[in-house]
Amino acid sequence: MEIIDMTEAYVPQTAALEAACISEPWSENQIRGELANPWALWLVALAGDTLVGYLGVEYGPDGGNVVSVTTDPSFRRRGAARALFAEMDARLRALDLQYLTLEVRPSNAPALALYHSLGFQQVGRRPGYYQKPKEDALLLTCYFG
Repeated sequence: MEIIDMTEAYVPQTAALEAACISEPWSENQIRGELANPWALWLVALAGDTLVGYLGVEYGPDGGNVVSVTTDPSFRRRGAARALFAEMDARLRALDLQYLTLEVRPSNAPALALYHSLGFQQVGRRPGYYQKPKEDALLLTCYFG
């Protein structure tokens, strides 16, 4: 598996995966806009020529926030998300950032298990954050120590 910077060439595949897996997906134009954002970093996971996952983060002077992350269902539990987060962790630390946050559905047990194994801790809850279906979000943060 290879982790690389997302480029324009991967936007359609990313948007397709987003639409297949996320209840309120980002459009191609929204993802494309992130590539032009100087405060965003998007990575893709490739298995050969196949895009199997992606991770997008927006960051500021002290920390970052995961804005989107997905792994193709047929590639889950094969290390794609873990590899994406490992590379993102290295990139954010190189920028001297202090933390990374994300929101996750309380019902998403596999994602919660992954995030906890990566050092994320629950720091809050956002009532009614998700709309389709309606559900709170858990706010998790990983502090770079």
